[in-house]
Amino acid sequence: MTDDYRDDRRGGAQPAQRSPKDTFITVYGRMPVLEVLQDSALQVDKLVVADNARGDNLDRILRLADRRGVPIREASAHRVKVLAGNGKHDQGIIADVVAPRMAPLDEFLERTRNAKVRGRGILVLDGVNNPSNVGMILRTATAAGMTGVVLPRVGSPSIDPLVIKASAGVAFHAPILRCRTATEALEALHHAGYRIYGLSGEARTSLYGEQFPAKSAFVLGNETEGVSAAAEEWVDRSLHIPMAGGVESLNVSSAAGVLCFDLVRRAEERKAQRG
Repeated sequence: MTDDYRDDRRGGAQPAQRSPKDTFITVYGRMPVLEVLQDSALQVDKLVVADNARGDNLDRILRLADRRGVPIREASAHRVKVLAGNGKHDQGIIADVVAPRMAPLDEFLERTRNAKVRGRGILVLDGVNNPSNVGMILRTATAAGMTGVVLPRVGSPSIDPLVIKASAGVAFHAPILRCRTATEALEALHHAGYRIYGLSGEARTSLYGEQFPAKSAFVLGNETEGVSAAAEEWVDRSLHIPMAGGVESLNVSSAAGVLCFDLVRRAEERKAQRG
């Protein structure tokens, strides 16, 4: 059975031809796996257990998985490490958790091509590589009702326990859009009719003075270097957040919070004007 487990990890919840990495968030380690199994709001597609795994809550995990009807697969210890993407902390077990709002960006754009865009815009993370920042941005964007957060496979951390912890578990339900690079995402968004804004401390136009169309995307750059030159090529207008007290810039997750909830404020004002 060990050698029969393959990396396609296709479960009933996965659309045809979609990568498992665009459908599931893989959780590894005994306590994180136990926690997701204990959360009835999460759909666990399957467990994969190393053939040499023993002790340390394993029996408890397997009993709980059995009660929930979660399929259990066995694989070699090396295979589990490969699937976890972490060579030290998998503890011989992983769980594939369904992320219902996660999708490839191209699939999302095709699905919404002729539909009215819902939400408050799309965030594009361009080289944001600190897991804590990514997790906090996912939590903020979800709370603010953003349409999506583009989390590229290149230049961004995987959705690992650090990201999940920083998001306070919201990562499982966040509107994550996957693509290869931020630049490719911006090109696709441009061709889909989105107006693209970049946040930069050097921009002359204030965030608060700009009017945004329904199809708007906002680029958040690397923690130290800002928006990359490659991404800048696709930016229609750069915006800054006004600062006082000699402060030059905000942490990227704080900037995301300011942006997202300014969009919430605008939506609430429009609703009040209509009502």
